[in-house]
Amino acid sequence: MHLEPITWQRMAERLAGHLDEHAPAADPPAWQRVGIDGAPAADTGGLAALLADALRARGRAVLAVPAEGFLRPASLRFEHGRRDADSYLSGWYDTGALWREVFGPTDPGGTGRVLPDLWDPATDRATRSPYAELPPGAAVIVHGPLLLGHWFPFDLSVHIRLSPGALARRTGEAERWTLPAFARYEAETGPAALADAVVRADDPRHPAWTGLRR
Repeated sequence: MHLEPITWQRMAERLAGHLDEHAPAADPPAWQRVGIDGAPAADTGGLAALLADALRARGRAVLAVPAEGFLRPASLRFEHGRRDADSYLSGWYDTGALWREVFGPTDPGGTGRVLPDLWDPATDRATRSPYAELPPGAAVIVHGPLLLGHWFPFDLSVHIRLSPGALARRTGEAERWTLPAFARYEAETGPAALADAVVRADDPRHPAWTGLRR
């Protein structure tokens, strides 16, 4: 895999330009969906925020949707214990709700009425957040862990990769039980092969990426 050094800001500008250049020709303009995938230690929210700013500077409406806003209730997440890596990999995130509340409304002919989050893990209650009414041509950026391999209809996907050693170093002690889940995700899902761009971020001050491969 050939990687070239780049800054996070420059990466966001390149991604925004790609989205503009590849916006589907439709009347009204179609919504675009972006996925930024990576472990919590990879800080997918940082790149999502930079990309959102770059798109807004181009006159685009943007909504960033953190995957952790679509966690399942604690009774389901912790059914096999609070530190079960297999449950974390396959049962913590409510992919059905993401399809229903984020991707369905932004499909062709959809309403553009997107729910930015569903569940608050701190209170273990519904967030009751208001729906966002996205105008035609807006972009939705979904970011967080374990996003690839679900057939989500991303127009552009980025995988922020950390080597096993970097992931272990940058994951807090209380969350290290999740490391086997990310090892399985790498081995079984192969997110680097599915993404349109892969970023190596072992040193977050000096990222490198493949560029846009598709």
